[in-house]
Amino acid sequence: EVRRQFREIKGLLAGEEGVKADYEKAVQICTKSAQKEMIIPSVLAIIVPVLVGFLFGVPAVIGLLIGGLTSGFAMAVMMSNAGGSWDNAKKYIEAGNLGGKKITDENGNKITNPNHAAAVIGDTVGDPFKDTSGPSLNILIKLMSLISVVFAGAIIAFSPKIQALLGIADKIVK
Repeated sequence: EVRRQFREIKGLLAGEEGVKADYEKAVQICTKSAQKEMIIPSVLAIIVPVLVGFLFGVPAVIGLLIGGLTSGFAMAVMMSNAGGSWDNAKKYIEAGNLGGKKITDENGNKITNPNHAAAVIGDTVGDPFKDTSGPSLNILIKLMSLISVVFAGAIIAFSPKIQALLGIADKIVK
């Protein structure tokens, strides 16, 4: 869509005054794609605790939630902290530390500081870490826990019957 707009809207690529892009169309396409891609992860977050509960019982759901909580929390904290650190590393260099944005080469020319270039890349990766990935893992943990609590009564009532029907009741640790 962006390429099409650059190609079809005269003066857009050159940045001419008064020429506007159709931002709404580009955002609409991105939003639709993002929502489509979120269907499978969302369904998994809802189905897995219920399925584990019905097949293996309450102890398995507790194990799933403990595993999800410990690994999800550790990953969320790591991503949030790493993203913030990479963002601050760029700001630190831009404040003049480690040579700043530009350094002087052996010929006296100002060139881009490789430290700053690396920090910009780190910041590009770090922003989604701290702003989206870390917080979304916290939401995943809460969603799985909430779904487990909502379906707890049904799991307790029907899990033994489903296990007996599948012939796995005697193999499940209680």
